[in-house]
Amino acid sequence: MKKVLITAKNSFVGNEVAKYLDGKYEIEKISLRVDNWKNVSFAGVDCIFHVAGIAHIKETKENTHLYYDVNERLSIAVAEKAKAEGVKHFIVLSTMNVYGLTTGHITKNTRPNPVMIYGKSKLNADLAIEKMECPTFKVAILRPPMIYGQGCKGNYQTLRKFALKSPIFPSYKNERSMLFVGNLAAFVEGLIEKQKRGLFFPQDVEYVCTSDMVKKIDEQNGKRIKTIGMFNWAISFILGLGVGVFKKVFGSLTYEKVDLVTENSFEEAIKMTEQ
Repeated sequence: MKKVLITAKNSFVGNEVAKYLDGKYEIEKISLRVDNWKNVSFAGVDCIFHVAGIAHIKETKENTHLYYDVNERLSIAVAEKAKAEGVKHFIVLSTMNVYGLTTGHITKNTRPNPVMIYGKSKLNADLAIEKMECPTFKVAILRPPMIYGQGCKGNYQTLRKFALKSPIFPSYKNERSMLFVGNLAAFVEGLIEKQKRGLFFPQDVEYVCTSDMVKKIDEQNGKRIKTIGMFNWAISFILGLGVGVFKKVFGSLTYEKVDLVTENSFEEAIKMTEQ
């Protein structure tokens, strides 16, 4: 049985992937919050899924160094130790944020152009770890879109709170790539099993319309929100002005349809998220 080590002992993604893989592989989770991890032997580990990092906190001048210390330097240090101690497969959980887009369409040929410190620090780590690759140390870089699931943080929770409080929501049509955490776990299993390397855009099969997601969240909570189109002209106008919060909610941001995961449908994923 392969041994898989997951960094970030108490993270949402790390815990969900560990639960999914448990029984299929020998799973170990470690925390990187203190330097004790340096004393943990990686000998005998077949694959490391590197999840640890800083996200979902407001960027300030005071915490800029934390992003580079954790997302970049710490990630590189873990990869260097893994390679030195014979780990054959290293999977990095990166981010769509490296492309610096709030709207648009991303392909494997799109050049990264991060705007936020979060994206810059993650991209620096991606590039450095990719350079470490050799025949005995395969590297897989995952750049997922928004990950959601029960207990997740970030934009899903903001949207959920609004959906459960408001009686109406705009029926504005957009498309967004998203990824249910259970689908991410299934994708990671496939990488581990075949020891795949390269750049990946794991995502749910369907692009998601924000208004459809709001309706599904409400349905799972016994509510019925009314979607209306009377404000759509105003949303289009504000999107044209480049207002950031509107881009995040109503803008379209998609990956090319590669690396699709069919484990759970959109409806099944929302149901499990809202249990």
